[in-house]
Parts: sequence; structure tokens; C-alpha cells
Amino acid sequence: MNKLLNKYTTVFNLLKIILAIVFILSAISKLLAPGLFEITILDQGLITSREVAAYLGRLLIAMELFIGIALLQPYYIKKIVLPLSLLTLIGFTGILSYSYLIGDTNNCGCFGEMIKMSPLEAIVKNIVLIFIGVYLFIKSDCKAQKFYIPTLILFISFIGVFIVAPIKSYEDLTFSKYTNFKNEGRVDLTEGNKLVAIFFIDCEHCMETANEIVKLENETAKLNNFYMLFAGEETDSVQHFLSLTNIEHPYLRISIDDFFELIGSSPPRIYWLQNGKVKEFWDDNFRNNLVRFQNESIN
Repeated sequence: MNKLLNKYTTVFNLLKIILAIVFILSAISKLLAPGLFEITILDQGLITSREVAAYLGRLLIAMELFIGIALLQPYYIKKIVLPLSLLTLIGFTGILSYSYLIGDTNNCGCFGEMIKMSPLEAIVKNIVLIFIGVYLFIKSDCKAQKFYIPTLILFISFIGVFIVAPIKSYEDLTFSKYTNFKNEGRVDLTEGNKLVAIFFIDCEHCMETANEIVKLENETAKLNNFYMLFAGEETDSVQHFLSLTNIEHPYLRISIDDFFELIGSSPPRIYWLQNGKVKEFWDDNFRNNLVRFQNESIN
């Protein structure tokens, strides 16, 4: 009898730790790139403001962090922590199901960029976690003491998330509206070091620059965090540009109005962004500047 009881206790504790780790990992991975989670929320179409998505995103991250840490302590597990974890998983599964039904195959953002998952993969993962949560709920006892412990965890989780990832203003970040690129999916140009090239599709100088970039990459290494914004007449094809130059990087087609706001006297132009703000932009001498970017990125 004691052996059987110890066996159930071991299984219970192991599953509880697994569920806790998943929630903590999910929260931490989103904190590493909170902007991507904001973009994922925006793509659901329920919120149109990046700032509102930023607040909502951090609240959800803080809740995940609280659930994960609270699962590692014994108090109010059955009354608060497990019901909250199940509600969270069911809610996320509903959102993921909607994404899947509308044909979204991008990274769902459950684990940020750390572990990329499609909506369908995330749904399967959540269903497994829901079964684990239900099992834990049935087997757990009700230790409704020391309410201050989960309350303290909740407070620290919320304060910690907003300290680690403070809300920033996107009003002066011109590139924040470009969030979905071909060959990449969701992209947050307001985080880290990014290169953004502005090309006109039938511009010969743009094609020469793209060829120069490809040649540089063949001689050194492929540029990281390099994105392309294309403009052109409606009949012009981005694929034609890509096939002629063999350049392979995530790209997005923008309007002519956006193009003229971003370009200098003539295309192309390449922007070096740091956390969404323009550190430098180049209208010539691209090779030397790109080599400098590569060297600084390595260092």
C-alpha cells in the first residue's frame, strides 16, 4: 500500500513539475522578445493598438509566470492555481484554434522564438497539458493555508515582468508597423539590431545592390536580421527581382507612399535599426557598411 502511495505521489509531483516548467519556460521565452507576442495578439484582430497589445501581453506573461512558480509550492493548488492554469490553457487553445481555422501557419508565439510552433502543434501541446492539469486537480488535496505565499508570488510576477520588459512608445518607431514578412512570418523590427533595405522592384541600382549583397554573403557569411521592403507598380513582381538577383531574405511589399517616406533622393537605402530606432542609414558604400555591421554584431 505504501509503495503504491509513493508511486502515485512521485507521478503527481513529476507531472506538477512538468506543468510548472512549461508555464515558466513559456513566460521567460516571451519576455526575451515581448514584441513578437504583441504582434501575435494584434494578428488575432481583436486589438488594433500596439500599446494595448503590449499591456495585455505582459499581463498574460505575468499570469503564466505566476502559475508556473505557484505550482512549485503547496498552497491553494486546488482552489486557485490549477483552475487558473486550466482556464489559461483552454483560453489559449481557443485562440489557437481560431488561428488554425483561418489558415495561420506562423509561429504561434507560445515559446517566443525559442521554440517555434505552428498553431496546430501548440493545440496538441495544450491538450496534453490540459489532461495533465485535470489529473493533478483530481489527485491534489486542498491546502488552503498561507494565502500570503501565492499572493506574494503573484505580486512579484507582475512587478517583475513590467520591470524586465517595460512598455515602450511606438509612436516614433516608423518600422513598427511592418510585422509580417514572406519567408519568415511574424517579425518585430523594434527589438535588437536589424537591417532593413528599401528597394524599388524595377530599379537597376537596387538590383545591383542586391547582387552586391549576395556576393558579400558568398565571400563572408549570410547577413543576420536582414529584411527587405519592396515597392513598385502593381504589375511589377517581387519574385522577378528575387530571381534576377538570387537574394534570399524575408521581404514585404509596401505602398508607394511608404516607399517615398523611407527613401532618399533615389533608391536603394538600407537602415540600421537598434530597438526600432534608426542608428544609421546608407544610400551608398553598402559593402563596407554591411561588413561593419557584421563585425559589430559579432562583437
